[in-house]
Amino acid sequence: MDYGFDEDQEAYRQTVRRFATKVLAPHYQSDDKTATFRRQQALDMAAMGLTGLRIPTEYGGQEASAVIAGIATEEVGRADFNATYLIINTALISDIIVRNATPQQQAAWLPGIASGQTVPCICITEPGHGTDAASLELKAIRTDSGWTLHGEKTSITLGMASDRAVVLARTGGPGARGVSAFWVDLHHPSVTRSAFDDLGSRAIGRASLHFDGTPVGDGDLIGAEGGGFVSVMQGFDYSRAIIGLGCIGAAEASLDEALQWSRDRVAFGQPIGSFQGVAFPLAECATYLKGARHICLEALWRKDNGLEHSAEAAMAKFWAPKLATEVIHQCLLTIGHVAYSSEAPIGQRLRDVIGLEIGDGTAQVSKLVISRHLLGREFAP
Repeated sequence: MDYGFDEDQEAYRQTVRRFATKVLAPHYQSDDKTATFRRQQALDMAAMGLTGLRIPTEYGGQEASAVIAGIATEEVGRADFNATYLIINTALISDIIVRNATPQQQAAWLPGIASGQTVPCICITEPGHGTDAASLELKAIRTDSGWTLHGEKTSITLGMASDRAVVLARTGGPGARGVSAFWVDLHHPSVTRSAFDDLGSRAIGRASLHFDGTPVGDGDLIGAEGGGFVSVMQGFDYSRAIIGLGCIGAAEASLDEALQWSRDRVAFGQPIGSFQGVAFPLAECATYLKGARHICLEALWRKDNGLEHSAEAAMAKFWAPKLATEVIHQCLLTIGHVAYSSEAPIGQRLRDVIGLEIGDGTAQVSKLVISRHLLGREFAP
């Protein structure tokens, strides 16, 4: 049993940290204030291989392990939490394409994602269906050459900026077996987008997308007709662990700032870190973060080794965003009024990580997955 990164993994971690600190961090707060997704960010991250981590090398990707994708996300999360969405989206979507698309489709779609020229999103949630995704209503109506899409998707990460989307649509009867997945051009004039004015993560352009007869050809179907729900949902076990590491990265950055403040700030003639009331909460933060980080990395390690990892991914998804929110809040209180100013990044991190207590699977669903793993499906909720 080895609890450390090997030499190559550690070197990669340091490389990504240097890049993220130099290139991404300076834009974190300004992109939030302007609610702007910069296309240059995608290109910069692509140049580092961060948008092609799970893409085969023959299509311009890195063909990296799941653990490497997690390492990258944690380090990017330290510098610019919202930039992690590019890693999460591209890794999840390229994983879906690699597992389900034909070689011809992969050759047509994956190089653009790897190069940063194609920013993708995934469209599952609808106004009436979030957690109950198998009941989605957006329709795909058959035509002579393919389908047309009719309906709305909502709460779409990078919805305002994306060029293409994996869209789940109903091609058959009720339930999961009636759902298919399509690779859709979001620049078609039949697609309209409406941005949300969010509490946090304003730079990612969360949006509702309306499809008014949007055409998709036979060649845009991902996998088998009726197989879209299963093929897409299988990828979330992996992406949820990556999400956890992005949240942990933001919390670790905040903890580093609180620790340094506790060394530098003097009260009653001594550094405030010498008071138990300051030091002990930070010790608790470090302990919990270490535990959550191990769960995330275990889930990714299990994926890399072909082992079942649904329960571990669910643990990572419900605990890491919740814990990150609590840790960042505690760090803000430790630093005090300086951190409460909008000039400091810590308040923005707090607003941003809260979004992933909601998105990509609620805590309730994660606990359902865990309880079924522990008890057996017939004895669990």
